[in-house]
Amino acid sequence: MKDESLCLHAGYTPENAGPRVMPIVQSTTFRYDTTKDIADLFDLKTANYFYTRLGNPTCGHVEEKIAALEGGVGAMLTSSGQAATLTSVLTIAKAGDRILCSASVYGGTFNLMAVTFKRMGIEVDFFEQSESDEEIAKRIYPNTKAIFGETIANPALTVFDISRFAALAHKHEIPLIIDNTFATPILCKPFDFGADIVVHSTTKFLDGHAVQVGGVVVDSGKFDWAKSSKFPEFTTPDDSYHGLIYTQAFGNQAFIVKARVQIMRDLGCCQTAQGAFYLNLGIETLPLRIRQHSHNALIVAKHLKNHPKIEKVIYPGLEDDPYYKLGQKYLKDGLCSGVLSLVLKGGRDAGARFIDNVQLASPEVHVADIRTCLLHPATSTHRQLTDAQLEECGVLPGLVRLSVGLEDVNDVIADLDRALDKV
Repeated sequence: MKDESLCLHAGYTPENAGPRVMPIVQSTTFRYDTTKDIADLFDLKTANYFYTRLGNPTCGHVEEKIAALEGGVGAMLTSSGQAATLTSVLTIAKAGDRILCSASVYGGTFNLMAVTFKRMGIEVDFFEQSESDEEIAKRIYPNTKAIFGETIANPALTVFDISRFAALAHKHEIPLIIDNTFATPILCKPFDFGADIVVHSTTKFLDGHAVQVGGVVVDSGKFDWAKSSKFPEFTTPDDSYHGLIYTQAFGNQAFIVKARVQIMRDLGCCQTAQGAFYLNLGIETLPLRIRQHSHNALIVAKHLKNHPKIEKVIYPGLEDDPYYKLGQKYLKDGLCSGVLSLVLKGGRDAGARFIDNVQLASPEVHVADIRTCLLHPATSTHRQLTDAQLEECGVLPGLVRLSVGLEDVNDVIADLDRALDKV
């Protein structure tokens, strides 16, 4: 099925006389007839729902839908996008290991990588996409367990060269993890270009309506954990499950099963049934929304490009953008989502005055919403970073992240022009 059909029908099939709309299974637990039934569940001999922290029918339907959209073998919903990133890394890395990460990732992800993982004993090395393969490879050590990047970086809006870094990762027998939040599986399917694991903040375009925080981890099923010498946790007995070996027991689903029964079991950063229900409603209209977001954003970007108070418009859909060619390669029909960044002349003060004078658009700590919203990262989402780290992330003092919504685009432009007049 095509994406439009998958968004409506994948994951949940009504039974005869059953509810046409996916129901909310508002139960934390599930009844079984015998103690053996429950014991088999805990020993992973059978697969079914027994406690909502590890799985729930409503969540399961949505997980199947997202896995189908991304072309993966399995998915797991989490409580947030940060939880998805955390889970994806902790499933494969432990104290003493390293991760190689793009420097232009979202500020919260950068902080997780640079600070929190370090506290946990996991070192993270950062790279610029402009570096050569040889330069980047020097930071891939024997204990490096993955490369991490974002399809479209937040808010730097660089487009990640997925196939290039997939080849580099696989050369060193490690997986490539891609945060596909801004592109969504409608505009880019990273697995088609060699990625092994995909994460999303479902809070953004997948939900689209700013009603539910969430995340998801998706497993391609393509990385050979048994072939690589770097992942004994997948190929040796797990004492917490009576010596079960993930690659033997679960084959190409070894990663997503391990993520659920180990990391989700112990950290508990799960999604709720009601949250999954809201997310599903958003996904049903995702193809329509993401195309319109992209259409509106390109019009706004072209309009603002030559504005006298704007130093630069950053949007990979513009033909003179340095990431235009990569956008055309990886993003369906060259659509680049609804997010662009503006660098105002006058730095921090100009950025603040601009945001303070919008009327239709909303100054808020959010992005990828049906309503136009904007943010000054240097004083908000990236506030915890030093100036050096800001520069490394591609965030300038006058940069404003603009998420173009689904309003009439002429109304959006008029609002932005009025605000710029007061800068």
